[in-house]
Amino acid sequence: MIIDGRTLTVADLTSAAVRPAGVSLSDEARARAAASHEFARLAAGRRPIYGRSTGVGANRTVSIVDDPEALRQAAIGLLRSHATSAGELRAPERVRAMLLVRLNQLAAGGSGADPRLLEVLAHLISADALPPVRELGGIGTGDLSALATAALAIEGEVPTLGPDGPPGGYPAMPAFRFGLGDALPFLSSNAATLADAALGLDGLQRLAEAVVVVAALSFSAVDGNDEAFASAVEQVTPFEGARWVCRSVRALVDPVPAARIQDPFGLRTLPQVHGAFVDALAALERTVLALMNTSSENPVLSPELGVAHHGGFHAAYLAQALDAVALAAAQSAQLSLARLTMLDEPALTGRAPFLGDGTPGASGTMIVEYVSASALAALRALAVPASLQSVTLSRGVEEDASFASLAARQVLDSIALFRTVLAGELVAAVRCIRLRGLTPSVLRPVLDAAAELDREAADRNLTGDLDVAGRVVDALPGLLAQIMSSSGRSSSA
Repeated sequence: MIIDGRTLTVADLTSAAVRPAGVSLSDEARARAAASHEFARLAAGRRPIYGRSTGVGANRTVSIVDDPEALRQAAIGLLRSHATSAGELRAPERVRAMLLVRLNQLAAGGSGADPRLLEVLAHLISADALPPVRELGGIGTGDLSALATAALAIEGEVPTLGPDGPPGGYPAMPAFRFGLGDALPFLSSNAATLADAALGLDGLQRLAEAVVVVAALSFSAVDGNDEAFASAVEQVTPFEGARWVCRSVRALVDPVPAARIQDPFGLRTLPQVHGAFVDALAALERTVLALMNTSSENPVLSPELGVAHHGGFHAAYLAQALDAVALAAAQSAQLSLARLTMLDEPALTGRAPFLGDGTPGASGTMIVEYVSASALAALRALAVPASLQSVTLSRGVEEDASFASLAARQVLDSIALFRTVLAGELVAAVRCIRLRGLTPSVLRPVLDAAAELDREAADRNLTGDLDVAGRVVDALPGLLAQIMSSSGRSSSA
């Protein structure tokens, strides 16, 4: 995998986070890093530079003696102090993604760090030697604790972990000692937050594609009215997400007579509600890509642009985009639960209440509603905007924070909950289609994928069905791509 500081994608990042691969730097990235390093050296001889000739935070007014040993002690002291953290160890995928994001940002130029640091970081990634990064420490103004821990792993002070956790070790690393001109630049990034944001984005994008397939199953189960997805709706709801939902549903459902002039909101407002979720994901992707492929260091040290002390580390753009996705995910999941309750209603299905076997008082899929509602409640709790928070730290000189780090974790944690809600709807939709003896032609591959779902309609424990349905949900983006390709349409949202 070639890192050039300009073209890292979410797909590249998530793939490398799950399946580690060797990385190397492009020649252009090496040249940019070297030019920034030389410019920083010259600039530091002419003027004070934060974190290079001064302390950091409230210590920004403290000058560091221009002596090699003093600068070295200041650097290692900065790393050791800032590595303070707490909480559980982060999953290997999240740590790999963090390291890749940071390498790519450094490769963009502007940090002033020694180019050898980039080579050593690439070696660490290629060896899949993972720093023991803990959960707590970031507030959306730089992932200081996480990156300081990674720096100490490079120094050899902190043992790295294998992909399965302890026991750790010290991988054979090229020798590198952080100087003051390397320490702050390495820490000055929201790389861990961006990594979580990218992984959360990837997971929710897949579920966003799965939603239209599951909703199409529910539509077919109750003979829905496809007027809600007509070309006219694309004009009166003039947003790309809504248009994609309309086109997708039209391609997924068979043309059958509608049972009603207007369906319940769970179907009828799918373009408007789920379309907004799709558009929020697209906005988050634009934000993540922009921030992954630029230098975010404070100060930026560029031969072309000069020295700039700035607030680019404040991740407000990212936090607000993440919060928007979390809110939109909760609203889309609400419609999924609404469709599940619709499927349990005899007036809409023509079958026994809760899709039972006809035994008086049978519960059928009743408790699936409760499970899905429980997952939805947790999803709603995660949708509380993290960017509303603030804090004043470091003797009052840092009087705000974006809390993008919290917002990214909330989005990442939303994936499993949203999958559970969708799994509940899938269980009911497949059962209803079977009970009615329907054979939707376009969705046949989806029903084949769900063949493992038990056909027994008598009351029983449906936990296993939900587990199976969750696996089917994970496979739906691929099936959607196949179906849309055969219809000559794109499945990309």
